[in-house]
Amino acid sequence: MRWFFLILAIAVVATAVALGPRGEKFSDPPFELFNDMDRQYKQRPQKSSNIFDDGKGARKPVAGTVPIGFKFPHAGNEKDLASDLDFSAGDDFYNTGLFGDFYGKGYPKNLTIDEEFLARGKERYQITCTPCHGESGNGQGVVSKYWAIPPSANLIDPRVKAMPEGQLYWTITHGKGLMGPYNGVVSVRDRWAIVAYVRALQAAAE
Repeated sequence: MRWFFLILAIAVVATAVALGPRGEKFSDPPFELFNDMDRQYKQRPQKSSNIFDDGKGARKPVAGTVPIGFKFPHAGNEKDLASDLDFSAGDDFYNTGLFGDFYGKGYPKNLTIDEEFLARGKERYQITCTPCHGESGNGQGVVSKYWAIPPSANLIDPRVKAMPEGQLYWTITHGKGLMGPYNGVVSVRDRWAIVAYVRALQAAAE
C-alpha cells in the first residue's frame, strides 16, 4: 500500500510541476523539442528590409513572370493565359478513380496510353515517388535508409498488382498512412500517367 501512495505522490508532484508554470512569463526562452522552424534567417511577408533601396521586403515578380504550370498565350490572345495543369475536383472516374463507391478498373476513356504517356508517368514518378518507393517500385527508396518503420509500400508486390487502377489513382490523390495527398501537387492527368508507369514497373518485375 505504501508503494501506491508513494507513486501517487510522485505523480501529483510531477503534474503540479508540469502544469504549475503555465501562463507565467519567464525571461529565458522556453525549451522546444521541435520549434517547427519558427525562427529562421528569412524575410517574412510584409516586413521591411534594409537590403533593398525602397526598404520593402516584399518584391514584385520580375518582368515576364508566368505562374508555374501556365503557358504563354498564342498570338492574338495576349490577355489570356492557358494552363496545362488540371487539379479539378469533379465526381467522375477521371477525377476520382471511382465508379460510385467502388474503385474503377482500367483508365478513363479520354486518356491514350502510349509511349509518350508512359514517358510522362516515368518522369513524374521519378520526381514524386522515387524517394520513398524506389526506382523499381520495390519500396527501397532513399527514405528507407533513414526511416524504415513503417516501410514504404512495395508497388510491385502482388497485393498492389491486384489493386484496380482507380485505387492506385485514389491513393495518389488522397494519400495513405504516412503518405500525404498529392492532389495539390500532381495534376489529374499526371496521376493517371504515374498509375500507368507503376503498371509498367509491375509488368517488368514479372
